[in-house]
Amino acid sequence: MNLLEYTALRPFAQRHLLTLQDWTEDEMYQCLSLALKLKAAQKRGERQTQLAGKTLAMIFSKSSTRTRVSFEVGATQLGGSALFLSTSDIQLGRGEPIADTARVLSRMVDGIMIRTFKQSDLEDLARYGSIPVINGLTDEFHPCQVLADLLTVYEKKGALKGLKLAFVGDGNNMAHSLLIGCSKLGIDVAVASPDGYKPKAEYVAWAVQNAQEHGSRVTVCTDPLEACRDADVLYTDVWASMGQEGEAKARRKAFGGVYQINDACLSIAKPDAIFLHCLPAHRGEEVTTSVIDGPHSVIFDEAENRLHAQKAVMCLLMGERA
Repeated sequence: MNLLEYTALRPFAQRHLLTLQDWTEDEMYQCLSLALKLKAAQKRGERQTQLAGKTLAMIFSKSSTRTRVSFEVGATQLGGSALFLSTSDIQLGRGEPIADTARVLSRMVDGIMIRTFKQSDLEDLARYGSIPVINGLTDEFHPCQVLADLLTVYEKKGALKGLKLAFVGDGNNMAHSLLIGCSKLGIDVAVASPDGYKPKAEYVAWAVQNAQEHGSRVTVCTDPLEACRDADVLYTDVWASMGQEGEAKARRKAFGGVYQINDACLSIAKPDAIFLHCLPAHRGEEVTTSVIDGPHSVIFDEAENRLHAQKAVMCLLMGERA
């Protein structure tokens, strides 16, 4: 499939991006196709005005480099603007109900991106507001990252359906979103996590159902080498995410020495396998220096694609295409 020439099966119908489970295969392809076109236009230096006169409110309960920069730059490149709102600076952080915040912002801005802890906070913003809400990250999901990942895989492999992605590490928000996103697009996905740290059964069940509908396979196991065998894409994330600092010692004990993308994983993956990481990375923990800084790593192409994938999301939800 040539995504640059992809023709939508039906008009894009989503109002929000809360989790990729809400989006159809067709809607995901529309987003990826648009991201490729926006990226090409930006590289050619073309002026983009899809968000002219529009403002994105960016609420951050968790700190970020890639999320803040990519959304703020992306909105600017599309002719709009982005407003940074730390929960320590707005009334939400002092106990104002989310419902009130949603209703107030809906009168003043054109969309909300939130990076926070609880998925329910995101869903309440969407429920009580009247403008698009974008999940910049929660403890449960990270859909914008996965759209950037899929864009990167397509650029490097020229295809998506029929590939295999292996994720080694904590069954966290990245594992959940990769399970959902890959299974919807016909990508086999294998997750290797230690007992007690596997992805949530509810989200694995979603992925299994997706896989049955789209011709892919889902594997959840404890053996990293089993997951990585014949993989086209190797992926990992930090062992302790934001908010889990108090568990860092226990997690190092549970993951250390086993749940790491290293040369042994590369040796049983496809010869042309690529390595992805959502960053920031801890070299020597979840990935070795030889892998992350080696020829198979495309992590900085992947990081750049946050910008282009999220521009597509904003266009589809906030722009004239919506």
